[in-house]
Amino acid sequence: MHRYRFVLTRPLQFLPVLFGISVITFVLVRLIPGDPARNILGTRATPAALASIRAQYGLDQPMWLQYFYFIKNLGNGEMGKSILYKIDVLPLISTRIEPTVALVVSSVILSVLIAVPMSAIAARNVGRAPDHIVRVVSTFGIGFPPFWLGLMLIILFSVQLGMLPVSGYGSTIGEKIAHLILPALTVALSLSTVLTRSLRAAMIEALKSDVATAARARGMPEGIVFWRHVVPNSLVPTINLLAVNIGWLIGGTVVVESVFALPGMGQLLVRAIFSRDYMVVQGVAMVFACATVLVNFLADIVTVAVDPRVKL
Repeated sequence: MHRYRFVLTRPLQFLPVLFGISVITFVLVRLIPGDPARNILGTRATPAALASIRAQYGLDQPMWLQYFYFIKNLGNGEMGKSILYKIDVLPLISTRIEPTVALVVSSVILSVLIAVPMSAIAARNVGRAPDHIVRVVSTFGIGFPPFWLGLMLIILFSVQLGMLPVSGYGSTIGEKIAHLILPALTVALSLSTVLTRSLRAAMIEALKSDVATAARARGMPEGIVFWRHVVPNSLVPTINLLAVNIGWLIGGTVVVESVFALPGMGQLLVRAIFSRDYMVVQGVAMVFACATVLVNFLADIVTVAVDPRVKL
């Protein structure tokens, strides 16, 4: 059980990270040019009306005091009130969590389903044509931005073939799945290129390991050696890579949600930034930060559970 002691101490190590993110987000969002009150009331608003809005949302207070109230609200399980939507930020975010979580989870599953067979083909044919093709495709794939891939998929599957919806999320489970296919595929294609390169290298190394050699010496067929011993041992670094890339994955979903008009947290964040809705930007940023920290924490637990050699 001593291998799992970090479960008790690691959350305490994350607190300074979350504090730093809260400070950086708070400061950066206020450096964006523009006045939230004027964005709401328009350019013809009177000084008295502007002052009333600023006082209502505490925007006339010193920055240190605004930050104090922000932290105080977090401690009370609140995130303030949205200037744009006129409702509390936490309930607003809760209505947008489902599309984003569904997009992230489906993207990760799709990327693994793409990366594992591609890596297996390359690893079992090192130095031959299949290996070269996989490496070239994965290398070029890294250079394609998610928004470009999304637009290409829309043109192909929605405009030309008419197979899948262009935007939105739907109301029934079937509609939601249909609306998630293209966004999830967009993120998965970008993420799978990174996973393929890492997984290929891990599989090649595992093929040379003592475990694989001993399995062959016992007369085990090469295919069984590969899928029973090589692939499981190769997935450990892939789990860590997924955890490391969770920040990139969240950033990718923000872009993809905008491209496909998916009503998730990413689209909410973009609109809040353009509207100078400080509370929403801070709230979404903190949720994303907590999600990133939680995923890395869970990845550490899985890594220790799967690989006894790892100690944290």
